[in-house]
Amino acid sequence: MYRRAFLCLTLLAFGWAGPMQAEPSAAKDTTAMTKIRVILPDATLTATLDNSAAGRSFAALLPMDLTLNDYHGIEKISDLPGKLDTTGAPRAYKPETGDITLYAPWGNLAIFIKPFSSAAGLVRLGTFDGAIAPLQKSGALSARFELAE
Repeated sequence: MYRRAFLCLTLLAFGWAGPMQAEPSAAKDTTAMTKIRVILPDATLTATLDNSAAGRSFAALLPMDLTLNDYHGIEKISDLPGKLDTTGAPRAYKPETGDITLYAPWGNLAIFIKPFSSAAGLVRLGTFDGAIAPLQKSGALSARFELAE
């Protein structure tokens, strides 16, 4: 009798707890990632955009010409011509060197030329595929962002 009651209570407890669900992951979806080119005055860099709502909406703005300005020696920033979809984006992100991001509160593009601490409102769009030395020069840079063929 006690054994049957214990078994019933155990099953009820697991039923109330619901099915186990995985924690949301910051891992990037690698399917259908979009390759882009960033054409600078003296170099052409390649990057890969994440398969996320923000990455896809950034790709939809291409091609576009921007002026990238220094911001505290940590990032190059520029205003974007339109708002990006941040559906499903984490509340904060900790950028690494070469990350292409959106700073959602201002609606601007931020390319990190040095790593930085986690920042609320920062949404990763993608990352450069290799070295970013041409971006690390001081001063403003003109840049053309376009889809790679």
